[in-house]
Amino acid sequence: MKKLATLLLTAALGCAQMSASEPDNTYTPSPEIVRAQKEFSDNGFGIFIHWGIYSMFGQGEWYLNYGPTAEEYAKAARGFYPAEFDAAEWVKAFKDAGAKYVTFTSRHHDGFSMFGTKQSDYNIVDATPFKRDVLKELADECHKEDIKLHLYYSHIDWTRPDYPSGRTGHTTGRDSTLRDWPAYYNFMNRQLRELLTDYGPIGAIWFDGWWDHDYDADKFDWQLPKQYAMIHELQPSCLIANNHHQSVFPGENIQIFERDLPGENTAGLSGQAVSALPLEMCQTMNGMWGYKIVDQNYKSVPELIHLLVKAKGLGSNLLLNIGPQPSGALPSEALDRLRGIGEWMKRYGETYYGTTAGDFPAQEWGTSTRKGNKLYIHILSTDSREIHVPIMAKVKKAKAFDTGEPVKFTKRKDGGVTLHLPEEPTAVDYIIELETGK
Repeated sequence: MKKLATLLLTAALGCAQMSASEPDNTYTPSPEIVRAQKEFSDNGFGIFIHWGIYSMFGQGEWYLNYGPTAEEYAKAARGFYPAEFDAAEWVKAFKDAGAKYVTFTSRHHDGFSMFGTKQSDYNIVDATPFKRDVLKELADECHKEDIKLHLYYSHIDWTRPDYPSGRTGHTTGRDSTLRDWPAYYNFMNRQLRELLTDYGPIGAIWFDGWWDHDYDADKFDWQLPKQYAMIHELQPSCLIANNHHQSVFPGENIQIFERDLPGENTAGLSGQAVSALPLEMCQTMNGMWGYKIVDQNYKSVPELIHLLVKAKGLGSNLLLNIGPQPSGALPSEALDRLRGIGEWMKRYGETYYGTTAGDFPAQEWGTSTRKGNKLYIHILSTDSREIHVPIMAKVKKAKAFDTGEPVKFTKRKDGGVTLHLPEEPTAVDYIIELETGK
C-alpha cells in the first residue's frame, strides 16, 4: 500500500479500476494531478464540515429523508441566520489542530446550496436572511492561511423534481412525473463550474450519492466521465473523489473509505478493494455527520490520535468530521478535541506528515510510518517492554523519539527485530525511530 514516488509508476498505478456500471474508458492522470496526489498524501489530515439548514433541526444531515416534505423543510431557510459563523476562527482552529485541508459541504442531499449559486434561489444568499456567501468567506480564509479547500458535492437532490430519485428521499413529496435527468445533470455541471471558477483553487471535489441507484434493475448512468473531464479541464490539479463504496472508477484520483480504515468493513460501507490511489478515511468526531443535539458521544483525544496514526500506518489520510451548530459555531467538544490533536501534531508531526505506510501490517501493539530511511514505530497499546517488529530492512539504530535516547534491539531468528524498551509505554503514542538501510 505504500505510494510510489516516480511519475511513471504513479501514473500507471493511478489508472483506476474499471466498474461494470461505468462506461469503459481509459484515464491517465496528468502531471498536475500526480503532484496534487502526492501533496494530498503528504498532508495526511483534513477536517470535514457537514453544515446546512438541516443543522437547525438538530437531527443530523439526513433529517429530510425521514419525514418532512421538501416544501415544509425549505421554510427553515427563512430562519437560518448563523450569526456566530466566523471563517477566520474556523480556519485557525483547523490549522492549530494540524489539519492541512478542509472539505466543506457545498450542497448536501437536501439540495440546499451553501454558496451563492446563480442556478437556484435555494441557497444561503438568496433564501436566508443571512445573505452572506459562507463558502466565499471560507475559501478566502483558507487561501490566506494556506489551507487546501476541498468541496463535497451531492449527486442526490431530495428537493428538485428533476432529480431521478433512487432508493432515498421518498417522503419529500416531489412530483415523480417531473424527473428529467438531462436537466438535472446540466444543473449540477453548471454549479460545479461555478464552484471551480468563483472560489479560487479547489484541492478536490468530493462526490457522494452514487449509491442512490446502486440497486436499480437497469444500471443508472451518472455520466461521470464527462463530468470528471470537465472538472479536470477547469482546474487541472483538482483531485476527484467519489464516496460510492465501490472500486474506483476511471477519472478518480482519491479512494474513499467511510467510517472504516482501508481494508476493514465493520460499518458495512467500505468493502471495496484497496487501490493504489491516495487513500482517505472519513470518520465522525462523535456519532453523526451533521449537527445532532443529543449526540454528545465524542471520541476522546487519545482515540482520535490512535485513529490518525492507524490510518497513516496504512498510507491513508484521515478526514475528521465536525457538524457545526446552526449558529455557525463549532461545538465546544469538537474544539477541545482539535486542541488535543494539535498538541500531539506539534510534537510528533515529523512522524506523520510526509510519511507513507509502514513496512508491515498493523500489529497488536500498534503500527509504523516511513519517511526515507526512517521507520517510526508507533506503540499504541502494550503491557510489555519487548516489542517484536517484523521488519525486513536492516536496522542500524533505534532511539526513543521523545528523548533521543538509544533503544536496545536484537535480531530475531524468524526475521525482524525485538526492541527492548527501558520501561513499559504509558504515552498515547510511544514512538521509536529506527534508522534503516541495506
